[in-house]
Amino acid sequence: MAEKIITAPATTGTVISADGTRIVYERVGSGPALVLVDGALCTRGFGPARPLAAELADRFTVFSYDRRGRGDSGDTPPSAPERELEDLRAVIDQAGAHSGADEVAVYGSSSGAAIALEAAAAGAPIRRLVTYEAPYVAAGWKNGDVDHLTAVESLLAQGKRGSAVSYFLVKMVGVPAFVPVMMRMMPKVWRQLQATAPSLPNDIRMMHGFRVPADRLARIAAPTLVLVGGKAADAMRTAQEAVAAAVPGARFGVLDGQTHQVSEKAVGPEIAAFVSA
Repeated sequence: MAEKIITAPATTGTVISADGTRIVYERVGSGPALVLVDGALCTRGFGPARPLAAELADRFTVFSYDRRGRGDSGDTPPSAPERELEDLRAVIDQAGAHSGADEVAVYGSSSGAAIALEAAAAGAPIRRLVTYEAPYVAAGWKNGDVDHLTAVESLLAQGKRGSAVSYFLVKMVGVPAFVPVMMRMMPKVWRQLQATAPSLPNDIRMMHGFRVPADRLARIAAPTLVLVGGKAADAMRTAQEAVAAAVPGARFGVLDGQTHQVSEKAVGPEIAAFVSA
């Protein structure tokens, strides 16, 4: 399949969240508005957002943004999950104003999926919602109810950003211990990861103990598609099945051959088909 070509350059803009924080977004493409919400350690320029936006830009006006404390966006203490929901709502409102629609579609991946789900449960004007592997996986952790927030905040307080990234990847995500060691040998990538490390506590707080908030998800009114990769660990698949069961009328789908780092070529068509239905 030929690579999709974006016929117009991306446009960068700014919205102001409810607490006064400056959130920077990027807009590309044409058509109905679609907002992308990234997971941990990503920015709009470092992670899956731009490749996915390019995949979808011939059918949608795609908005991606730097979550607070990352990239060009600001951060206003104290941190709380509600701030992330307010940030997404500000971007949704901007996307709706641009497209002239009262509601817009949203896609969230990893902890960004949790933000999108919580925002929908809180009544954000979301027309259709697609999520990929919201990491409600505490039940699958071998180390049980470890206080990951305190551990990560302690490392960051000591100025150990690299150690915080390694802790997150190994202790929480479950990658082999050699992976952060190898990543340190890629200076550009490692610098990017360290730059976003201070935002990790936001992701941890957002996940509310990494357990499916079924009572809140039951409030979601938007049609929802919950996706998981075919290569996902059992705990991740179980979590997505629980999310789909909690959201009224949600559909559940498996992307064959995909890991947590899902390909835009695999997830893009699923998003487009569901959002356009």
